[in-house]
Amino acid sequence: MKHLAQHIESLIFTADAPISFTDIRACLEETFGLEFHQEELEKAIQGLIEKYQDESFAFELIEISEGYQFLTKGAYHNTVGTLLKQRTRKRLSRAALETLAIVAYRQPVSKTDIEKIRGVNSDYAIQKLLEKELVSIVGRSEGPGKPLLYGAGDKFMNYFGLKSIKDLPQPKEFKDPENLIGEPEDIEELAENAADPIED
Repeated sequence: MKHLAQHIESLIFTADAPISFTDIRACLEETFGLEFHQEELEKAIQGLIEKYQDESFAFELIEISEGYQFLTKGAYHNTVGTLLKQRTRKRLSRAALETLAIVAYRQPVSKTDIEKIRGVNSDYAIQKLLEKELVSIVGRSEGPGKPLLYGAGDKFMNYFGLKSIKDLPQPKEFKDPENLIGEPEDIEELAENAADPIED
């Protein structure tokens, strides 16, 4: 198909979050009424990836969060970072980061379980994370009262540059002596330390 790469490029550019291979394929097939082979689409996407590796572009096409997205190249992060700092005033609180780490590693997890680990009320932290789409409601527990269960939100992997939730550091990595400094800590504390502060 003529200009297939450009059609794919337009989808990735327009999407407000990483767009999956499946969604790209479904959109193209519905639009043109044609069946696209996986190899054909993968070749077009790879061509785009190579195209934007050229130094004349300030951004690149990368595979992230189980999809594809245009992101600024590392050489320009400081410039973009300055703009973002100018536009934001707050960072996530320590409480929010603690809560986010627990959700990421224990999902699906209830508010009660989060509060047992943290030892304090987490209503406000959970609400802020929900608003930022870093945490989402993924269902209800079968336990008494059927409490809501929380998991990583749509923007979680995007914020941390992960291709999938499987790319989170695993507990065994924290336990490796070469990865530890000082006295051993609980996994929740280690998970928190692994998460860099992120801005609103």
